[in-house]
Amino acid sequence: MRVDLFDFDLPEERIALRPASPRDASRLLVVRPGETLLDRGVRDLAGLLTPGDVLVFNDTRVIPARLAGLRHRPGGTGQRCEAMLHLREAPDRWRAFARPAKRLAIGDRIRFGPEGEGAGEVCGMTGLEAVVEAKGEGGEITLGFDLAGPALDEAIMALGALPLPPYIAGKRATDAQDATDYQTVYAREPGAVAAPTAGLHFSDALLAAIDAAGIGRAHVTLHVGAGTFLPVKANDTADHRMHAEIGTIDIETAARLNAVRASGRRVVAIGTTALRLLESAADPDGTIRPFAGATEIFITPGYRFRAVDALVTNFHLPRSTLFMLVSAFAGLETMRAAYAHAIRDGYRFYSYGDASLLFPDKTRDPRPIDRAYDTGD
Repeated sequence: MRVDLFDFDLPEERIALRPASPRDASRLLVVRPGETLLDRGVRDLAGLLTPGDVLVFNDTRVIPARLAGLRHRPGGTGQRCEAMLHLREAPDRWRAFARPAKRLAIGDRIRFGPEGEGAGEVCGMTGLEAVVEAKGEGGEITLGFDLAGPALDEAIMALGALPLPPYIAGKRATDAQDATDYQTVYAREPGAVAAPTAGLHFSDALLAAIDAAGIGRAHVTLHVGAGTFLPVKANDTADHRMHAEIGTIDIETAARLNAVRASGRRVVAIGTTALRLLESAADPDGTIRPFAGATEIFITPGYRFRAVDALVTNFHLPRSTLFMLVSAFAGLETMRAAYAHAIRDGYRFYSYGDASLLFPDKTRDPRPIDRAYDTGD
């Protein structure tokens, strides 16, 4: 499909630079294809669902994945650079997006720390260094670190910075409040370099209200990568490559969600990351299997959803893979109308913005998708 079909004009003032406070005070636009849009609040969510439905949360935890460094070459001068980690390949190896990538070469050694200096003074460490082992497209590099496993994790926690999305970080500095705001209250599995932002709206009080309403909760893990921030530069969706992300669904959770759907209740994904993982794990007949590994699933209109019956998600960027996904779920024209309404009515967009509750387009072909529609699945 043409990428420009997913374009729209968004006034800059609609981009939220801070979240609502408290976090469950965000607005919620309810979108049922073919019906009138409803303006509600996130706190109304339990009343919009049915007892027995199950919300599926992504419990990944954001790590401080932005590392400032200094490149060293024998006999040469240092070159400041930055690496945004996005996919762990081994205990001592990460893929990252580098800036400036053009000035890095395979074999270069980078020392990470505050402004690229003093790494050995942080938490008593002897330093954090890495070698550029490979270079890919779009500024992607592979870094082999001198530390591995928990020791590397500790160094990243000490030396890294929170990776706020560029549309926020480009307008203000990251601060201590973001360390709380850009993490879900149920985050527990470290590894993401971007937050599953639909989950940022959920407070402990809202979760208690959901429990009291008889709505179930389940957790899966998808470590969101920095590729979620990358624009779609291709003119056609067929030419866009998704970056891999690592996810897990355990046996018990898969069985529980299959039982929910068999009983006629709904599986409600909290965020596109939870949805992408569930769809990656589902058979053509909709059966959700245990999952552990990488997914590169790219969902665009024409995709036949297998495992998810409703979706809570934020408002996404024009021409983004996430706007393509929600357009596949609820219909492109429905979502264009919903976004136009949200812009006119002052909804807040992107990671710290408001939310929507989407129901599927019932007019689409209900037959299961052929697996050839999935990239990398």
